Amino acid sequence: MPHHLHCYRPGRLITVNDKMQTGYAYPLASAPGCDFAPEFKPELSPAHMLRLGVFEGHYLNDCREELPVEWFLQAADKLSPEKPDETKNCFGVKSRQPRSKWVRRGWILPFDPDPRGWFQWYCRYWLGRRSPEIDARQIKRWAAFTRHRAQVLKNCRPGDLSCRPRQRQALLQWAYNPFI
Repeated sequence: MPHHLHCYRPGRLITVNDKMQTGYAYPLASAPGCDFAPEFKPELSPAHMLRLGVFEGHYLNDCREELPVEWFLQAADKLSPEKPDETKNCFGVKSRQPRSKWVRRGWILPFDPDPRGWFQWYCRYWLGRRSPEIDARQIKRWAAFTRHRAQVLKNCRPGDLSCRPRQRQALLQWAYNPFI
């Protein structure tokens, strides 16, 4: 049964049964959106990212039992349950690499509890799951992504959203404000 955001509280055990994971469970150690590592300052919540349009609307459609129902309801017009649809992305462009490349590059590890990668980790972290070693690795990857923000700022006039739309979409998909 889908959960409402108020159901996510410290001590609760979340059990996952979707297309990529069955029987995985994790406890919540913090309240949603609270107690982030000091160096981790995402500019957007997962819910906000979904509302704006990320991952061609297809990334988490089978995770509705795990994640807050509000996230899906508020992003309904940006979801594509049947197949990836780049028009559902905020900038209307394809801006992702296949999972196989993420695995090949070592960005998703065989023992990783988040088989979909960074955004799945961020959703779970935002809800309150904490796993120090995994959190440190993902936060380091998130911090390294600021190089894309610097490129947009260097190469685009302020407010020109048609400049570097793929890079802006990628920023959005890493919880950075793409509207710089």
